[in-house]
Amino acid sequence: MTRPSKSAESGVVAPLGLPHLQTGLSEDDLRESAYGVLVASLVFSRIEVLCEQDRKKEKSSKLLAGLKGKKNRDILPARSQDRNLELLNTIRTQMEVSEAMDLCMRQSLTRCASRTSCSQIDYLQLVLGLIKSTSRSSFPNEKSYVKWKNRQANILEELCCLGHLTEEYATIKHAIGKIRNAREWDLMSPSERTEVLHCIRDSASKIPHMPEVGDERCDYPIGYHLKVRLYENLLSSVFDILEEGQILAEANEILMLVKMTWSILGITQIIHDALYSWVLFKQFVQTEREDLLEYTTIQMKNILADESLYEGGEGLLCTIEWRETVVRLNLVPAVLLSMHIWCNGKLQDYHRHFSQKPSKFKRILTFAMATAVLDLNEFGELTKADSSTKDASRRLKMFVESSAQAAYMLVLDGLDLKSNPGRVHPLTLLANAVKLIADAELTVFCPVLHIWCPEAGMISSTVLYQLFRERLGPFIQGISCLSQDVKLVLAAAHMLDRQLTQLYSFSYHGNSSHQLFKVDLDHYQIGDVSASLILDWSISQHAYILDWIGRAFDLEEWEPLSSLQKHAVSVVEVFRMIEETVDQFFGLNLPVNITHLQALLSLIIHSLDSYLTKMVGQLVEKSHLYPQAPSLTRYEETLVPIPRKKMVELKILDDNSSNALNQLTLSKLCIRLNTLQYIKSQIGILEDGMRKSWGLVRPSVKRRWFNIVEEEAPEILERTMSEESIDELFATTFDGIRNSTTDAIAKHIDFTGTKAVFWDLRENFLYQLYRGGVDKARMDTVLPNVDSVLNQICGSIDDAVRDPLVLSIFHASLEGHLWVLLDGGPSRAFSDSDIALMEDDLRALKDFFVADGEGLPRSTVEREAKFSHQVLSLFSLQTSHIIQMLMTASEHISRRVQSRGHSHRSLDDANTLIRILCHKMDMEASKFLKKQYRLPPSSEYDENPKNESTSSSAIISDLLKRSASFRFPDTGHSSIKSLKKKFQEAW
Repeated sequence: MTRPSKSAESGVVAPLGLPHLQTGLSEDDLRESAYGVLVASLVFSRIEVLCEQDRKKEKSSKLLAGLKGKKNRDILPARSQDRNLELLNTIRTQMEVSEAMDLCMRQSLTRCASRTSCSQIDYLQLVLGLIKSTSRSSFPNEKSYVKWKNRQANILEELCCLGHLTEEYATIKHAIGKIRNAREWDLMSPSERTEVLHCIRDSASKIPHMPEVGDERCDYPIGYHLKVRLYENLLSSVFDILEEGQILAEANEILMLVKMTWSILGITQIIHDALYSWVLFKQFVQTEREDLLEYTTIQMKNILADESLYEGGEGLLCTIEWRETVVRLNLVPAVLLSMHIWCNGKLQDYHRHFSQKPSKFKRILTFAMATAVLDLNEFGELTKADSSTKDASRRLKMFVESSAQAAYMLVLDGLDLKSNPGRVHPLTLLANAVKLIADAELTVFCPVLHIWCPEAGMISSTVLYQLFRERLGPFIQGISCLSQDVKLVLAAAHMLDRQLTQLYSFSYHGNSSHQLFKVDLDHYQIGDVSASLILDWSISQHAYILDWIGRAFDLEEWEPLSSLQKHAVSVVEVFRMIEETVDQFFGLNLPVNITHLQALLSLIIHSLDSYLTKMVGQLVEKSHLYPQAPSLTRYEETLVPIPRKKMVELKILDDNSSNALNQLTLSKLCIRLNTLQYIKSQIGILEDGMRKSWGLVRPSVKRRWFNIVEEEAPEILERTMSEESIDELFATTFDGIRNSTTDAIAKHIDFTGTKAVFWDLRENFLYQLYRGGVDKARMDTVLPNVDSVLNQICGSIDDAVRDPLVLSIFHASLEGHLWVLLDGGPSRAFSDSDIALMEDDLRALKDFFVADGEGLPRSTVEREAKFSHQVLSLFSLQTSHIIQMLMTASEHISRRVQSRGHSHRSLDDANTLIRILCHKMDMEASKFLKKQYRLPPSSEYDENPKNESTSSSAIISDLLKRSASFRFPDTGHSSIKSLKKKFQEAW
């Protein structure tokens, strides 16, 4: 494994390898000198650099205008000059040049430019000109002057130092010594100083710029190592010194000014692009701002598009150590190589550097591939890199292997030093840590690496698999029982195995060349050990939960859990137990199969079905809610009151049924409905959670890790069949639970509506409505009681079952209304004038439940009340017509003649027609009933019923006996015989 460079490890990019500065120029010296070059480039380009603080410069303007006139200079517009001065001041601030030094530079360079007619000047000439035109008086004190003069001397020496083995260099150094010597320089006359400066210039022009001894002879641009550094400083002025890494808004304008120094410093376009990329890249390394890397990449495109890439900066030699080899190359390739070396250092241990910053990984990797323009051959010689995909894949394989090994070793070293207060087995900790590495590979790194190296997942998973197997193998061989440590280690190893499987399989999706990578990776055999453990655990949990549900249900009082949670306490506990069991099942992190899933689903089915069965079992038979139908009587007018000889008969409930009904109060029934609705809603949540959990732990289709193409089709078919069977298992289980819950809700709703009307409101509804006459007990006397029931319900019922329950109460109210009309007993008899009132009452009942559009839908109400309207319409028919209908009904009589619900009645039902005649205040009907059925008059019955029980079969038997002596005309005789026969068959 190639170790990353020290610079990459430290996070600092390595230098370009330019020759070292010989004179000890500091960073301050380089910044001020670079700024001076910029000012000089402006001055020699005839751009105004002098101004007064208050922008008044009349005197200096006249003087400079005269100079410009002599030089035939072009005068820039005032606005353009002001902008240039603003930019120059901005650059000065960013380069931390003092105002005093800035003014001194501008004045000295202006004087220097006024003494020459050249529009272009090299850096050596510039420095010599500055020394000549700058005197002590330009500086605030002696110390500043001496410091400035020594800096210029050092710059002169740096410009000529690469030729230090020549005689000319010795002459130059001697002359520079005179400049450094303040006493000697100050005592010289102007002509003597000029002579010294001319000596330096002439000698420098004769220096053959040579490389070090042993290298081939070639020319170097004079002082290139210094000029490159100065240009770097100028480019760095685009960054805000107050906010690290932030590029100024004026950056493009600043760069335009900086480019004016090209002629002085010998910069070309490709050198500019390379150095600007270098400056941006160094700022990115220092600040980790990803936008800077984007800007660097943009600059890189300009470099890579240049055909002179490898010759860029020719003669500007740099020395770089790479792969334990010292490489000498031109400036532009050196910039690319230096950036590439830094990226390589990071990528060789990318887990360490990018796990917390995944967004940077793709950018760095892309950048590294773009800068990979050079390579070393087997002889250590520098060559152009192969740009093929194969070569890129080779480099990335090295990154993947080295990073996986480094990440594993880092984890292993950490385990040796890590405190373990919980005494968790080290292999558990190691497996969990390696799983995190594999997870990072899968989610962060492989999707990026896959672009250039499709088998990256295979490589990393293989490395990690083999490294962990070395530790796990001896542990598995030593297992003798399923202790807690064994369980945790196996679970951790299984999770790691699954993660490595996903990582490995990531590579061959869409990769036709995966067969070239044939490594047999046998899974860690965890399932063979853990299978029986899971089944035993499921069985024990099943028995425990069923026992707990029984005890919790027996203690349930059917009170709301809270003001917001209006379901029972026990159902919350039931689901808590189920969810904890489900979580424990999937939290085992051991291999599971469809048998284990079936055991878990069976546990859930039996648990919830047991609870539902207990709830439904507590309901009383619905038939117990209905009052005993009074004996059939006929209407008879009486002028003189006669003693009542008979009482209305009522059925008596047994104690168990009576106590159960008393316990099933309306409020408790609402809580029970809320509880059922809670079960219904939680079933969906439970199913979704289990499906998702199963999707995460379901067993993968067995396959070898190679020869994928031959086995792919049958494996897909097997997986599809397996998934279909799992879906069917889930659907069957939870649909069955939903159906059971829906059925329980329907039974509770039907029971609650019927109980509310026929039991709770029996006295106020059934026994009060129309009692003693329609006009004396109208519907408006009953509705307040119904309203009270609805208010109680709406305040305590869940919204999801509120409307169905209200509809059930409306349905029961219609049944109660029909009961009054058809089974109201001796106290109810309706005249033709009562029909309109009863129609109004029925409309009032409907309007009450519609509630001005806030209750039940009008269409639903009308549909439910349709039969009640039809029954009322029968009362308005002529009695003779009703009698004729009764005679005809012998051919169509229902076997459910005594059924209470109107859903089982029909308008041509003999049972309905007889009751209409019984309750019709009509003498013709009374005579018919007396002659045919010998029905007693209503006046014989007392209106206050007593508790006696008479079966309905006895009522029908009595009715048939009474009709035996009556004879219809011949035309109706056969119909009546048939009617009697049907009654007898039905009962």
